[in-house]
Amino acid sequence: MTSKTTNKTTSKTTTPVSVAIQWAVHADHPPFSEVDNSRIRRWAKACFMDRAEITIRLVGEEEGRQLNRDFRGKDYATNVLTFPVDMPNLGPDAGLPVFMADIVICPAVVEREAAEQGKDPIDHLAHLIIHGCLHAQGYVHENDNQAELMENQEIKILKRFKISNPYATQAKK
Repeated sequence: MTSKTTNKTTSKTTTPVSVAIQWAVHADHPPFSEVDNSRIRRWAKACFMDRAEITIRLVGEEEGRQLNRDFRGKDYATNVLTFPVDMPNLGPDAGLPVFMADIVICPAVVEREAAEQGKDPIDHLAHLIIHGCLHAQGYVHENDNQAELMENQEIKILKRFKISNPYATQAKK
């Protein structure tokens, strides 16, 4: 298992969003060998209108399963987990990020789901990163109205990357 971490903040002309990326698994085989950190950052940064500090960790199924079991009581690796940090609201002059979160992605699960759902695995990865970033901002899908709001936001952001509506693809199955 290797781990590489990188950080980058947007320029001062845009909302500062810092995205650290940790690869806890090798991504040296298709489809994810094509995805570099700058692409992951672009997907994540597109989700935020306010200052944010996000860590995206790509993990193996064992770590994904352990985290899902420990924090959600579910004994399987899942596609994405979001761990938002509650930030004090000290006002815009405090210089603190508005949102902080750790987002855990399990590429093996993402790849498997993409194959099962007939989706492009990289598009599915983008969707799940965006999904996790929206959870970091308080979006939920506990009822139909909340789910519709979150899905519409995801679709809007994905469209900016020329990625089709992932829910339309699901509906065809």
